[in-house]
Amino acid sequence: MIRSKIGITGKLFTLYFIFFLIFCGTTIVFYYNVTHILKISETIVYKNNMISLSSKKMIEHLLSMEENNKKYQLLKKKEYWNYYISAKQEFEDNLSKILDLENTGIVSLKQWKILYKSYSIFDNGSGHSQHSETTPKSWIPETFLNQWLQIISSAQAENEQNIAMSLVEINHRGQLAARNGLIGLGVSILAGLFGSLFLANSMIRPIRKIRRGIRSISKDQFSDAIQIHSKDEFGELAGAFNEMAKRLNEEELMRSDFISMLSHEIRTPLTSIRESVNMIEEEVMGPVNQQQRKFLKIAGSEIDRISNLLNHLMHVSKMESDTLEIHPIPIAAEALISKSITQLEPLAQAKNIDFKIQIPPDIPKIKGAPDHLHQVFINIIGNAIKFSKPGENIGVYVSSDNNQKGLIFSISDSGPGIPKEELPLIFTKYYRSREVRDHMDGVGLGLNISKQIIIAHGGQIWVKSVKGKGSIFEFTLPAAKSYKKIIDLKRLKQP
Repeated sequence: MIRSKIGITGKLFTLYFIFFLIFCGTTIVFYYNVTHILKISETIVYKNNMISLSSKKMIEHLLSMEENNKKYQLLKKKEYWNYYISAKQEFEDNLSKILDLENTGIVSLKQWKILYKSYSIFDNGSGHSQHSETTPKSWIPETFLNQWLQIISSAQAENEQNIAMSLVEINHRGQLAARNGLIGLGVSILAGLFGSLFLANSMIRPIRKIRRGIRSISKDQFSDAIQIHSKDEFGELAGAFNEMAKRLNEEELMRSDFISMLSHEIRTPLTSIRESVNMIEEEVMGPVNQQQRKFLKIAGSEIDRISNLLNHLMHVSKMESDTLEIHPIPIAAEALISKSITQLEPLAQAKNIDFKIQIPPDIPKIKGAPDHLHQVFINIIGNAIKFSKPGENIGVYVSSDNNQKGLIFSISDSGPGIPKEELPLIFTKYYRSREVRDHMDGVGLGLNISKQIIIAHGGQIWVKSVKGKGSIFEFTLPAAKSYKKIIDLKRLKQP
């Protein structure tokens, strides 16, 4: 992989600079062609057109000179002589205009020079002058007149040919300008497309990788380091993110090790305390009065609560550090639910809570480990009892999924519900809602443990809740099949 050594700003500037070069190149070529077209058009309008008009007038003046000379020779009227002199002057002026074009870049004046030379020889030799007051003895011989008319016609044809060639050149330059413009536009579009793809690839891919990494952390999953090799801002952000994730992972491992060590160290003295309390309560060390027995029961209850908490912590620690081995067997959903409700019946009776159970008679068995799944039901139904008000009902429903490949379990209560902003965090380890932290026991492990067990069985778990209207916890489990499966929770945590 080629590592980028420029930042996002540099990439954007490079793309802009490429566009600028393409635009400048296209503009320069277009300007050159347009300038050439204008130059040719100027030649046609101001030079070739003038030659065309002047040559027509020269033919008219030659014919007028001949006509007026013949009239003068025949009628001897002065006015015909004046007409002759005027036509002669106009003829010479138009010829001079054409010859003056030699200084402006017109190269093809060969015919006009021949005409000028022939006319000058004849004019000087015959004594005809535009300022002469005498009359010519005779007019131009027919051979000279035909020769001049032929030269003018030939020059006219050559001029028309030059105009046609110039028009062809204008058309060619126009097509070339249009083609170059289209090429420049196409190159700009391709450069923009590939530039956009390059920027998208160099920006969107890192963003996606960073987003996946953030989501993995938000789901309490620690993935491998984000592989972004660019030297730009995204590379720096990925490096900072990897460092943060590494430190979070290390702190999480330290916390897990500490909890595991603490749970193990507390279990031994706690066992001794429980045995001592039991011995005193059983009057092994002498009689116990009613008040003493009352406090011994309270102590035993608190010891059981601490023992359950330690069991939860040890369970979580084991799932994080070891492979959770599951030996699935067919289990009747009704038997699993009945066992869990029976265990929780005393808590439900204490709050006068009833269960509404709906299980279709033809529902298939599920595939799973009974002990682990029993713990899931204990955790979720236990929470429903804990958060329900006295006299309310808890619903337990079972149905088949759309593909008939598994079962959907739904446990609903009419408790206080969960705020919308806390729903994404409810399965996070150690998380507890702000509204129950001060007046309810727990460390926020039950739902996290349940989620890990459900995922290990190949199912999914989610919650629906509206604040003030209760909650519905739903999860899926696969239908029974005869095979053994071992799930590695570390692998499941990978995004």
